[in-house]
This record gives sequence, structure tokens and C-alpha cells, in this order.
Amino acid sequence: MTPDPNHNEDCTGACSLPASRRHFLRQSFLTVAAALVAVGMPDSAAFAMPLEFTEGERRSDTVTYAIPAADGAQIDKKNEVILVRWQGAVYAFNLSCPHQNTVLKWDDKGKAFNCPKHHSKFKPDGVYVEDSGRATRNMDRFAVARDGVNVSVDLEKLYEADKDEAEWTAALVKVV
Repeated sequence: MTPDPNHNEDCTGACSLPASRRHFLRQSFLTVAAALVAVGMPDSAAFAMPLEFTEGERRSDTVTYAIPAADGAQIDKKNEVILVRWQGAVYAFNLSCPHQNTVLKWDDKGKAFNCPKHHSKFKPDGVYVEDSGRATRNMDRFAVARDGVNVSVDLEKLYEADKDEAEWTAALVKVV
């Protein structure tokens, strides 16, 4: 049998196999958030950062993601996409606030997106919460299509609610 270079037979209870990347990122987030709370940041702000990160499979101008199993948000920093499952639908949004392109944060507790720069808030379906900040429109949605147990996001088709109302409204995939 070939020895596993990641496993040490001489461990005294502190050894373990390496964690998955997702587990590592989640644990890192929790450690950073706890440190922010320890230095005085309110936990509502410290834990308002995205809890799930993902990276879709990119083919040309399309990115494919597994349909999320439960309501919530997943952030794909590499492709600048926010994938959201919310109340029977899957949406794909641009990662940036429509006001000045600041990266949005997901507040899992409040079930909303927040812009840390000017405090705009958006519902999970991307609708702007009136008078919550300086944004003047909803989040921008990418065109999405169902592909078996996945969704495909077309990065070339980004819709603004005030300019492309019909396309923006239709840019979702119904799920059960």
C-alpha cells in the first residue's frame, strides 16, 4: 500500500486529513468574523459576509453551476456572479452594486444583499429596497437556463431592470 503523504501515523490526536477547499474557506470566514467581533465590530456586520463560495465550470461566455439545494446565496468571485436560490427560483446576478460597482455582500440573517459603500439593500430576487442607499435600480441579472440538474449563466447577457424590463423579469429558472 502506498503511504498517504497527508497522513502521519505518529499523530497524537491533533492530526487529520486535509479539509476540503470549501470547508477551509468556511472555517477561515468564521475565524475572521470571530476576530472582527472580538475587536468590537457588531456580529451583525461581521457575519454579513457571504457564507458560501462557488466556482462554476466556464465554457466560453457561459458558466454552469449545480442548482443549489436550498435557499441562499453563492458567490463566484472568479466569474463575478452571485447565484441565488430563493422561493422556488434560481437567479444569477452581477457581483457588483448597480450604483458604483462595489462588490455586494450577502446578509444571511437579514436575507438581503447589502452594498457596503452606500448602504443600498436588495431583496434576494435582486429588487432594490427603496430609500436604503444611493442605488436607483434593481441588481443586474444574467440570462439563465436550466441544463438538467444545473443552470447555465450567459455572461454576455446582462439585463438592467430599468432598460430591459421583460428580459430582466424572465431571467430566472423555476425550481421545486
